[in-house]
Amino acid sequence: MSTPLPGFEGLGTTPDDSRNQDEGPRDRRELAPGAVHVPGWLTLAQQRELVAACRGWARGPAPIRHTRLPRGGVMSVQTVCIGWHWQPYAYTRTADDVNGVRVAEFPYWMVELGRRALVDAYQDAAAGDDYTPDTALINFYDDQARLGMHQDKEERSGAPVVSLSIGDSCVFRFGNTETRAKPYTDIELASGDLFVFGGPSRFAYHGVPKVHPGTGDPASGLAGGRLNITMRVTGLS
Repeated sequence: MSTPLPGFEGLGTTPDDSRNQDEGPRDRRELAPGAVHVPGWLTLAQQRELVAACRGWARGPAPIRHTRLPRGGVMSVQTVCIGWHWQPYAYTRTADDVNGVRVAEFPYWMVELGRRALVDAYQDAAAGDDYTPDTALINFYDDQARLGMHQDKEERSGAPVVSLSIGDSCVFRFGNTETRAKPYTDIELASGDLFVFGGPSRFAYHGVPKVHPGTGDPASGLAGGRLNITMRVTGLS
């Protein structure tokens, strides 16, 4: 078992006054069964540690890239993966669409982080007991990047997705499990926010139609843009 990343040993126990609350308290909110938004979950110190880790992963062994889609389009977000490599629409151990090398391992401190996220989001001490994420997609959004409505459905597991936001805030659109169209709900995800979707909402369509440039705090370690880390259980071996 690896040592937790410094700054994460007490995750979930930090007093509220050290969290991100520039505009006053923002309450935990359940958007749909199994879909929960927890504002200000990460402290600034924890965000800096995650940004530093993501910078290392972005350099390689399989570096960050704009993913090319099967029909020739290129995603505006930049993505790097750990644990398993995602490309449309499958997971592999090697980054065959980048440089063919095996991606970085998924560290145990990220497993612990994901488990704590479920405990806090679902307000259930046992919620993370059986949760062992083995991959993360790390997306970087510049001012112009967007992400269309989609489902996370390449995984062979229905375990929840744990999403962490750092940097500029964005409009996050969370929809239904049947169609990309309405009904959906738009919320703001700000730096330090946690969003979890599992259970009946695990395969809901979701996307990011807009990023708000200049809204992040440079003290997070990110001078501009938005970093989004999504942990998943692939169900692969």
